[in-house]
Amino acid sequence: MKTNEIMSRLQVKYPGEKEYLQAVQEVLESIEEVYNRHPEFEAAKIVERIVEPDRIFTFRVTWIDDRGEVQTNTGYRVQFNSAIGPYKGGLRFHRAVTPSMLKFLGFEQTFKNALTTLPMGGAKGGSDFNPVGKSDAEIMRFCQAFMWELWQCIGPDQDIPAGDVGVGSREIGYLYGMYKKLAREYNTGVLTGKGSTWGGSILRPEATGFGALYFTQHLLDKAGKTLVGKKIAISGFGNVAWGAATKATQLGAKVIAISGPDGVCHIPDGITPEMIAYMLEMRASNSDRVADMATRFPDKAQFTPGKKAWSIPCDIALPCAFQNELSEEDAVELKKNGCWCCCEVSNMGCQPGAIHYFQHNGVLFAPGKAVNAGGVATSGLEMTQNASHISWSAEEVDSKLHYIMKSIHEQCVRFGTQPDGTVDYVKGANIAGFMKVAQAMLEQGIV
Repeated sequence: MKTNEIMSRLQVKYPGEKEYLQAVQEVLESIEEVYNRHPEFEAAKIVERIVEPDRIFTFRVTWIDDRGEVQTNTGYRVQFNSAIGPYKGGLRFHRAVTPSMLKFLGFEQTFKNALTTLPMGGAKGGSDFNPVGKSDAEIMRFCQAFMWELWQCIGPDQDIPAGDVGVGSREIGYLYGMYKKLAREYNTGVLTGKGSTWGGSILRPEATGFGALYFTQHLLDKAGKTLVGKKIAISGFGNVAWGAATKATQLGAKVIAISGPDGVCHIPDGITPEMIAYMLEMRASNSDRVADMATRFPDKAQFTPGKKAWSIPCDIALPCAFQNELSEEDAVELKKNGCWCCCEVSNMGCQPGAIHYFQHNGVLFAPGKAVNAGGVATSGLEMTQNASHISWSAEEVDSKLHYIMKSIHEQCVRFGTQPDGTVDYVKGANIAGFMKVAQAMLEQGIV
């Protein structure tokens, strides 16, 4: 396999799909050496098959707003790879959603799910619907219209969507309500991220952020460091950032910055439990303003418009918001301000230039497909509970989540340890995930 040749073909075939092409290139560059040691993979054209989604559903979503006006959006479901289990991946409602974005996310999800050790394939979906400023009734009507188009394409042993950006437990509830009405069956295993009273798993809302901090803790242990007392900057204030801030504080770190599209809130003395709880209110308001934190807690938070979390001096940076949110310029600023560790909690949160800068300038770095796998891992645990008609305690779920994140870290170390003893977490995560999926594809024949 020659990465350049494959990428050249994909660039001609999918011009303009920059997020998808970026994700594929990063993986192929990491696995090229190990792939070429397996002629059986080359004979079966594993790479040529693994970079293409199994199928993509595209559909119109028509709904009526509160003024009685008809609105139209586009919905998608990318079923990327089911070699190791049914399709599994979130739904994203955001004005910037495109097929390229969802293909990149589905591709990443395939390897992330493989790292969890659970039997889940990769998928992603969503719509260019913008929930910001929408009423609960409008969001409900949109979710119902979206599920009207999607319901026949999903199922507990076929494809199990979950939440993502713009889709939380409220949206999952509206989606499932319509699924139940259409399918005429009560099968909660068809979606994850559900409410705790009807099949949802305890700790699922916190899981991505919790898992990220468990992974970060293992990464720091490996490097002879600790989270206790460290200053952490976090981008975003949604469920992922909320979970990360909660667990970081519990583990003894100090979250000194959170950010949004309007700017950054500097919290010099560290975020408090009351402020963490208020993050949920901010998310539920659909206003997309981090400035509200400083308005609510003027004596503890200082808002600066137009700035990112990375402008605040910190020890550890945790991108928790969106893909490609951290640029090479941001990486340089972080390093200049004393940052020595960055763990992606958002999917592909760092641009390639930022990753290369971190790796070549002594900044510990780990990619999202390893760091943020706790969310989908707990979704997998939710699926297990649904299939068994049981509910585990918070202690049981947290214990299993911690074990999975420890296992993911061990896989990264196994496949990413370099001759000088350092760990390339990008290479380790990519190779570990790829080898599992590729072997399954090989054993299942040319399909």
